[in-house]
Amino acid sequence: MTDEPFPAGPPPQPLGTPLVRREGRAKVTGTARYANDRTPPGCAYAWPVPATIVRGRITCVDTRDALALPGVLAVLSHENAPRLAPTDDPTLAVLQEDRVPHRGWYVALAVADTLEAARDAAEAVHIGYATDGHDVLLTPDHPGCYVPEKVYGGPGARERGDFDTAFAAAATTVDATYTMPSLHNHPMEPHAATARWDDGHLTVHDSSQGATKVCEELAALFKLGTDQVTVVSEHVGGGFGSKGTPRPHVVLAALAARYTGRPVKLAVPRRHMPAVVGHRTPTVQRVRLGAGPDGTITALAHETLSHTSTVTEFVEQAAIPARMMYTSPHSRTVHRVTALDVPTPSWMRAPGMCPGMYALESAVDELAVALGADPVELRVRNDPATEPDSGRPFSSRHLAECLRRGADRFGWLPRDPRPAVRRRGDLLLGTGVAAATYPFSVDASEAEAHAAPDGGYRVRINATDIGTGARTVLGQIAAAALGVPGDRIALEIGSSDLPPAVLAGGSIGTASWGWAVHKACTALRDRLRDHRGPLPADGLTVTADTHRETAESSGYSRHAFGAVFAEVQADTRTGEVRVRRLLGQYAAGRILNPLTARSQFTGGLIMGLGMALTEGSSLDPAFGDFTARDLASYHVPVNADAPVVEAYWLDEEDPHLNPMGSKGIGEIGIVGTAAAIANALWHATGHRFRDLPLTPDKVLTALTAATAPAAPGA
Repeated sequence: MTDEPFPAGPPPQPLGTPLVRREGRAKVTGTARYANDRTPPGCAYAWPVPATIVRGRITCVDTRDALALPGVLAVLSHENAPRLAPTDDPTLAVLQEDRVPHRGWYVALAVADTLEAARDAAEAVHIGYATDGHDVLLTPDHPGCYVPEKVYGGPGARERGDFDTAFAAAATTVDATYTMPSLHNHPMEPHAATARWDDGHLTVHDSSQGATKVCEELAALFKLGTDQVTVVSEHVGGGFGSKGTPRPHVVLAALAARYTGRPVKLAVPRRHMPAVVGHRTPTVQRVRLGAGPDGTITALAHETLSHTSTVTEFVEQAAIPARMMYTSPHSRTVHRVTALDVPTPSWMRAPGMCPGMYALESAVDELAVALGADPVELRVRNDPATEPDSGRPFSSRHLAECLRRGADRFGWLPRDPRPAVRRRGDLLLGTGVAAATYPFSVDASEAEAHAAPDGGYRVRINATDIGTGARTVLGQIAAAALGVPGDRIALEIGSSDLPPAVLAGGSIGTASWGWAVHKACTALRDRLRDHRGPLPADGLTVTADTHRETAESSGYSRHAFGAVFAEVQADTRTGEVRVRRLLGQYAAGRILNPLTARSQFTGGLIMGLGMALTEGSSLDPAFGDFTARDLASYHVPVNADAPVVEAYWLDEEDPHLNPMGSKGIGEIGIVGTAAAIANALWHATGHRFRDLPLTPDKVLTALTAATAPAAPGA
């Protein structure tokens, strides 16, 4: 008998080891179970009915034809659906009243024995409406435009110094407006839920980025304790923010299951998604920059306009990065928002930072052109030593190093700065650069660590793996803290019955979960070190939380930084733009797993490519619905669109983050990418495009106008 609880084994693999995903085999073999894969005995199917008006009231719900169809169990509407408790999220108050706030709002739900019968029944429901006038167009002079009081924890508008005077006195100025349309989250897995009630206990398998939050919302809506609700999100096929908070489908599934007394499965049809799962709001952004003869920015203004819904307020915090990116002694940053009769916008990968940095980094490129300065060196010249808005020191800021090292890897120099001079046949070629940033944040989470007599360990935490490799990285963190090989760690995640944890979003997941796991495993290691003799039959268990640590404010401004370089080609005959090369160079703290990290960086870069070239949707002013509602009309990048995409990172040490020294990496890859591509297109063509996406019609029109002969007498 040894005094040690476990015999020595092979040495643990350190953090930073490129381990393959724990769940990889389950996913590629089809054994990973998603929310829509759950079919309990007696399961029924639900299909929602969206409103076909933009704004008004329901006057009648005729269900006779629907209920007459074979296999139809029920049709729920505001007339017969179970009552829900009041909620702080009005988007979840489904089937509770006759109001229709936007087209696509769910007004009824058909439930049947089969999916096909439910769909047919939904089509057979006849809804009568009384319509009101509507407004879905975002305009700068809209009378309902206002400045929100708070945006991302700060004021909606902020001014330092005297921007107007400094801008008027600047030797060189830029004043430009950039626009981008609505963008939609289109994860491969549909938003789906399977719900059942057992003796008053609600169990839901949901496609969610955070089962803890879904559990809390469902408990409140159905007037239950959180111990009476179990939400399981074991495997999630992407979300990009659209699954970050509970969505109507999970409430509808629970309502239908309670009403029928049977388990109910509901998967949101893809064409419904733009109206019910959130979208990135369209933005109109005006950026003004003033600089001295040496290129130092003396005046910076970033004013952004976006829409929200009449259901609840959501503000795209696009002017936030301008408060911390560059030297700016005189600064004005303003958010304006207009409540329209539109679906409620919500989170989409790198909210605020992504659209905001598109405008800011495009304007910085225009300033470089006006000054005759190299775009990389201009950014380095205006790299501040402390955060301009608060004066706080940065915990780490290696933007200049990212710019210079990325430029070396990309082959930025020698670069002819003149536009429209590189040509290969009908193709014009150009290169562009943009900076990237995303804030570091953590939130409280809890974890449990257990040591078993057989030498194995179990770690339990309600983290969610949405395809980012969270299981793998958390296993690595646990193994490193315990000092054991990773194959001795069993991990349980993705259920609200586990210790509660923050959602997977905002690049806070691993930083928050990992801290709790590290703390629990470190405490368990200490317990085992002090333990003598064999472990008890039920092993040893410790729990830990990070409520105290995450509640403490930091004296540092904490961000990840990066630089994106792009080479593009523009076809002078067709106007088609293709990206030839994309390279991202990042500083994001300690990289815990190079394999999963590179996947996140490159995925963000490719998503940014889609934002720049193909993605976009507009609202029809007459009918109030999004014109691009499926993957046939909303074009996300595919393999043929993805060129050589490279991602690199610095070995950044930052002691002011968490025990792992890690920053979030899920979002920074998309930030700045659209600007780098747009800047490269200017270099290729000599024409500045300020309206995304950069589609062939826009490019061809500009190129044709540039080569058209002058009119006689002009």
